[in-house]
Amino acid sequence: MNTKILVVDDETSIRKFLKVSLEANQFEVVEAQNGHEALQKLIESKPSLVILDHGLPDMNGIEVLKKLREWSTVPVIFLTVRDSDEEKVEALDNGADDYLTKPFSLPELMARIRVAIRHSKTEETQPVLAFGKLSLNQATHKSTYADVELKLTSTEYDLIKLLLRSGEKLVPHRMILKEIWGPHSVEHNHYLRVYFGQIRKKLDSAVPGAGEIIENESGVGYRLKPIA
Repeated sequence: MNTKILVVDDETSIRKFLKVSLEANQFEVVEAQNGHEALQKLIESKPSLVILDHGLPDMNGIEVLKKLREWSTVPVIFLTVRDSDEEKVEALDNGADDYLTKPFSLPELMARIRVAIRHSKTEETQPVLAFGKLSLNQATHKSTYADVELKLTSTEYDLIKLLLRSGEKLVPHRMILKEIWGPHSVEHNHYLRVYFGQIRKKLDSAVPGAGEIIENESGVGYRLKPIA
């Protein structure tokens, strides 16, 4: 089976050029023309590498890269028409494995692809976290309970994600506070009472009694617990 590469670019001519060139080098190509399509194709096709353009119509490449890196370690080669050190550093700091400026030479691109794949320790992407009827899709930033969407704030989303990653394992108060609000907030336990209270209300609004899935061990921490 040929190695699969996801090409993300809004310019049809660039996608066509890359598709022909990559297939000539025995790669299988999947195409996306915007950021949202790219994230969906990443889930569906599970490529071994992503070639990501900076300028996309719905969100820029950095935004796509940030969302992708929340749940995937797939190698990403970032493309841009701007040869800016600041932009290059920003892309690399946000998880790009390599960086090329348009126009680029095909032999150089092929060499960088081979290096990225060779050095990759890519794990199968797992965008959806779930516990019982509670689930969170890291690609779409949506959370549901029993298929009812929960309208979460960004902080509530991060708290749910942290608990889902731990499952039934207790997450200490200090660890949650440090992870979500930073090291200077580890004594502010009232944050947790307020935010988890709001999350429980939203769960109960979706399905009565669903808020019980979040368990608070007084003075220690929070965990998820199985409920009927």
